[in-house]
Amino acid sequence: MSIFSTGLSGLNAAQNALATTSNNISNVFTPGYNREVAILGESSTGGGGVQVNDIQRQFNDYVASQLNAATSKSSALATYANQVGQIDSLLADREAGLAPLMQNFFSSLEDLASAPSDPAARQGVLGSADTLSAQFRSFDGYLQDMQEGINGQIADEVTQINNTTEQLAGLNREIALARARSGEAPNGLLNQRDRLVNELSERMDVRLNIQDGKTYNVSLPNGQPLVAGTQQFTLEAMDSPADPQRTVLGYRDSGGSLVALDEDTVTGGTLGGLMAFRTETLDKTQNQIGQMAVSMAVAFNQQHANGVDLDGEQGGAFFDIGKPRAFSAEGNDGSAQVAETAFDTANIGQLEASDYRIRVTNAPPSGPSDFEVTRLDGGGKLDAAELSFEDPNGNGTQATLSFGGVTLTFDDTAKMAQNDRFEVQPVRRAAGNLESAISDLDKIAAGALFATSGDMPVEKVQAHEGAFQDSASYELELDENGVLSFTDAIPGQVEVNGEVRVVDGTSGNVRNSDNDADAELKVGDVVTVDGVSFTIGDLPTTGETSSLTLEKDAAGSGDNRNALALQDLQDESIVGDSASLSGAYGAMVSDVGNRTNIVQVNLDAQQGLTDQLKAVQQSESGVNLDEEAANLIRYQQFYQANAKVIDTGKTVIDTILGLRN
Repeated sequence: MSIFSTGLSGLNAAQNALATTSNNISNVFTPGYNREVAILGESSTGGGGVQVNDIQRQFNDYVASQLNAATSKSSALATYANQVGQIDSLLADREAGLAPLMQNFFSSLEDLASAPSDPAARQGVLGSADTLSAQFRSFDGYLQDMQEGINGQIADEVTQINNTTEQLAGLNREIALARARSGEAPNGLLNQRDRLVNELSERMDVRLNIQDGKTYNVSLPNGQPLVAGTQQFTLEAMDSPADPQRTVLGYRDSGGSLVALDEDTVTGGTLGGLMAFRTETLDKTQNQIGQMAVSMAVAFNQQHANGVDLDGEQGGAFFDIGKPRAFSAEGNDGSAQVAETAFDTANIGQLEASDYRIRVTNAPPSGPSDFEVTRLDGGGKLDAAELSFEDPNGNGTQATLSFGGVTLTFDDTAKMAQNDRFEVQPVRRAAGNLESAISDLDKIAAGALFATSGDMPVEKVQAHEGAFQDSASYELELDENGVLSFTDAIPGQVEVNGEVRVVDGTSGNVRNSDNDADAELKVGDVVTVDGVSFTIGDLPTTGETSSLTLEKDAAGSGDNRNALALQDLQDESIVGDSASLSGAYGAMVSDVGNRTNIVQVNLDAQQGLTDQLKAVQQSESGVNLDEEAANLIRYQQFYQANAKVIDTGKTVIDTILGLRN
């Protein structure tokens, strides 16, 4: 090779190196750009010289994979923290929270107990009740707006994800064509593709598989493909088959049917953060608010029914509350529907801040063992003993299933198929339907409707609507065998655990279900006499009897006994039979606050790791202007030196040619 060829190869190499350095400098602020380096090597043609073997992109697959995973987690935690912070601020507000309003409500009851016939005290109770119920509705509305907002955000994220995967599939095609044409990697397209993968990781947790070291295949953690070579598989935002008011992810199967993905399929990115927040915090908080509202309304209504108002009438419902919600799954083979839902007020202590999923294990069902009921808050499956199934018509129509403080009435269980599913939300929107049911001051039942006396150990004495219609007084005796008898004002029948029992007109004894012998009651049985129920607490010792007198009381305008009992509800464990209203609210505020703190701590730690990985990635792939400036000088000198080589060669040739002269 001549000196000219050698110098020319050096000029070309220097020019390429300068162009590469110039490109690096120009893209110093371009997102996703990876620094390029001109790889020089000895000429393969022989005889000396230099050639550019490659313009190499400084990209580390391993670091990029770690950074994408870290970015996905950081994005999820940031989204979660932003959402949970809103609930934390709402609940912990000392002025706008529920705690001060509940305190004001029970303080107004204290004023009522001090002056039960005072119109101002009664107006204070109604006013504070209206304010408290309005705040419950406001909280539920705020949380429901968040639910609907998350539905919209999920739909937006799905649109952006589909756009990104479409671009990825297109870049796979363009990169393959560019390689086929030139045999070299198109660095610009590769940068764009890696940038899209990083953007996709910010939106959701994905798995990247590089086929043959060239083509990017992207899938969900469960293996569902999103990009396979040049083919894109779209996701869809769809209504949940179990809850039509909830947006979830769906995909088209091989038959073209839209199939819902489990909500825990996506665990990272903005989308995963939204779904995790909704499942772990938003649903739970909304259920807890609803549980408090229902527990308060039921307990207050029950105690209010034990009182008498200024008109001398039994107290009616003080609060109106909504009903549980139930949905039939879209894929059910049977056609049975939930015709009616109601709260099981007799077992309201079993009410939990949880949703349930019901699966029919044997169709048509004939008992509680034919149903599988699962708590969706992680509480597991309910035992068959915790379920109650009744078929009053004997043909499946209007059959009821009761559990967890709720009762579901099915239109026809004979139309159920095995594995049919139903989702029940007992308290999800209950707070949104809480309202005061009384507007007339005289209808507040501050006085006591009845009085009890005697040594019979009874619990939960409760008057129901229409109490004492048959008689104003009853005297009962209970012996050691559990035989209950009436010694005065013998009713024709009573109820034992909801079942009608005949009372013998001669002996006054309660008979068994077949009316062929005296019933032997046991501890825990609930007896209802003329609209008043009580639970047997204990049986007398051998040879002894215990007595109970139930009598309607003549309350006066100054009677405050029921007002005092209503006030005492403030300290009773009426929420799940385990916590008072203030205790349940405090626990909820503490739980949300702790979760907010945990998420923020995890976010700070994860963001630190993400920043470290970004620094590692930039140290290798990022453009350093100082380094590039030095390269400019170096390659400029390289170029000038090779130009000098050519100039030297020209001088030599000119000298040789001049020898003839």
